[in-house]
Amino acid sequence: MKFTTLKFPFFALLMIMTITSCSESYLEVEPKGTALEANYYKNEAEAYSGLVAVYDIIGKQSKGFDNMIAWFNSGSDDHFAGGGGATDGAGIQSFSNYSISSVTIPTSYWNEFYQGIFRANILLSKLPDVPMDDSVRNRFAAEAKALRAYYYFELVRMFKNIPLITMPIPANEIYDVLQVSPEEIYTQIETDLTEALPNLPNTLNISTEGGRFSKGAVQALLGKVYLYQGKNSQAAAEFADVNGTPGGTSMYGYKLLDNFSDLWKISNIYNSESIIEIAHTDQSNADWGFWGSGADEGNSLNVMVGPRSYSRPSGSSAPDYASGWSFSVITQSLYDALSGDPRFGATIADLKALKNAGQADYLPGYKDTGYFLKKFMPFTSDVSTGGGASVLNYKQHVYAIRLADTYLMEAEALNGTGPRAQTLLDAVRARVGLPSVPVSMEAIMAERRLELAGEGHRWFDLVRTGRAATVLADRGFTANKNEILPIPLAELENTQLIQNPNY
Repeated sequence: MKFTTLKFPFFALLMIMTITSCSESYLEVEPKGTALEANYYKNEAEAYSGLVAVYDIIGKQSKGFDNMIAWFNSGSDDHFAGGGGATDGAGIQSFSNYSISSVTIPTSYWNEFYQGIFRANILLSKLPDVPMDDSVRNRFAAEAKALRAYYYFELVRMFKNIPLITMPIPANEIYDVLQVSPEEIYTQIETDLTEALPNLPNTLNISTEGGRFSKGAVQALLGKVYLYQGKNSQAAAEFADVNGTPGGTSMYGYKLLDNFSDLWKISNIYNSESIIEIAHTDQSNADWGFWGSGADEGNSLNVMVGPRSYSRPSGSSAPDYASGWSFSVITQSLYDALSGDPRFGATIADLKALKNAGQADYLPGYKDTGYFLKKFMPFTSDVSTGGGASVLNYKQHVYAIRLADTYLMEAEALNGTGPRAQTLLDAVRARVGLPSVPVSMEAIMAERRLELAGEGHRWFDLVRTGRAATVLADRGFTANKNEILPIPLAELENTQLIQNPNY
């Protein structure tokens, strides 16, 4: 079931959401249709289907046109929105040039996460009465709480001033919901994550549980939540457990991959560097009529970042990329920053060079630089041959949090100083054959830009460290306004919600 505004998810109190078949093992649940909520959650299987529905919202990271990665790439100094023209996606274009308003922002960035919160609240309210083993019940509840925390974290760092809803609300009360302070939201996030930890496994059986939250995943998320609040000592303690000895294998089995480029091999799912991973599949038969909805489990980022009308002449040695829509165009600034870095070849596809050499051709899109985000560019061999629209059914998984990210976040939480912070930074650089550089906050942030390029982190890093107004000044970023997004107009109508300042 796909809801379009915040107020609609709460009407689903009267019914259970449609559960759609999803991609990997734990998500493989056949559609159940629509049933009255009062008659659902009768057994463990139905509770599990409810949990799958809560997990489904995490796909917002890379599912549908309005996905998190393409959106936040577009607002950073590393990318332009791109696409076919200045009006190709009014929302993403307005975010890229900072003309964004309550009218142009897609409502999905608000309502889809609240839909996930609603589903978690329903499941948590029903679980105590479901006849099932207590250990399974406790795990389901822990996962629901962790997912609710994840969704609230996304909302509070995007919008800051949001409502806190932790239980199902009667339909006649949804228009009276008020926003609370960000501190109250963060307190709830911390509570949910700390309560979830004891009932989650240290490791997962990837063949049957791939993509579910483990204890390590929740500790990594908790560390990130602390870091965003400036609670550095608490953040460092969580990350220390997740990271273990830098360069080695942590107690949760996490370890940096030997080859950076292996991170982007489509077959290399749930590898040792993956902490929170978003699963996609080419088997959901996604089509235009329900693209981006709960029934769509394809990776939309893949087609979005590919070059438009890509072709190769006979005998060319150029890669056989699949054509796409040229979003997340890489700026000259990022190109220059990565030039000479060992990660360049896995991060940037230089089609300008290929075109100039006569090895390939493509149709330049909006704000074209000739540089494309290779991490997510598919090859023709990756194009789905199943049902639905092939361009909507790519299967590359996406990392929400990976180990190099938590290494650098721990180094930052250690205030960019000391032997452990140095070792953490060194480990990220050594993996790609780079020598040690003296650790500092500046060195850590520079490393984050290169290591995590194109993965949707740069904009948040600029905002939370207070550098966005300076770095993004030439893009139109306005201080004390654009650090957060406007609340979509549709969410304000007939409610008690108040628009964010200066919008």
